[in-house]
Amino acid sequence: MKKFLSLLLIYLFFASNVFARDLRFVQITDVRYSKANNSETLSEVIKDVNKQKGIDFVVFTGDNIQKPDMQDLKDFISAAKKLNKPFYVVIGDKDVNKYKDLSKKDYQLYLKKKLPNYKKTDLNYAFEKGGVVFIVADGAKDVIPSTNGYFKDDVVSWMDSTLSLYQKKNVVILQHFPLVPPKDNESYVTFKPQNYLEVLKKHNNVKAVVSGHFGVNKEETVDGIIHISTAPAPEYRIIDIIDCTSANPTFWAEVREVK
Repeated sequence: MKKFLSLLLIYLFFASNVFARDLRFVQITDVRYSKANNSETLSEVIKDVNKQKGIDFVVFTGDNIQKPDMQDLKDFISAAKKLNKPFYVVIGDKDVNKYKDLSKKDYQLYLKKKLPNYKKTDLNYAFEKGGVVFIVADGAKDVIPSTNGYFKDDVVSWMDSTLSLYQKKNVVILQHFPLVPPKDNESYVTFKPQNYLEVLKKHNNVKAVVSGHFGVNKEETVDGIIHISTAPAPEYRIIDIIDCTSANPTFWAEVREVK
């Protein structure tokens, strides 16, 4: 009987390790790309990311271009396609302006046209990798652009329903604007984040919120959710989710700087 129990424990140990899954992705943020002044920065970051092992995907978390200009967007996407991993795009406050060259609708349609991973015309979307659901949330304004993020009621409502849809999956939220400010800067804070935060409290499947915007590296856990803020390129983050489908996955966030 003791031998049987020992064998059973050994089997359970190895079985749990066989089915445990890890996930690794890269966050690049605030590239502010334009051919005129910082195309080399993105090129060097991409070269470095392409050398990394085990990357499942890359996400650009907003302020991808220097100004809302269609040619800058085209050039940015062309440069990003040199990644040897799939990549996803979030928009920030510098990316869109309805009264200039690039509205949200223009941005959406171009992404759909050029990116095989971008199947929808909405800037709020979800995708799954390794059993983890990643939700992209749009907090930018293109009518009266501002450095203050604003997640409208319809976005918050969509987030609530999407989290309910994936209630049995671990969720990581990807967005440009942090819900928890990583430093004091009133001109960068998200406008009225309370409703959004209340929605997150309702769902115990949200494990992390990953953002940029403030220009600093910081990790802070609030109400059981890890809020990760990342500094602009040429820095980027490699984020590992250890045992990513378990009830309590572990996050390891490494900052790299390309010099």
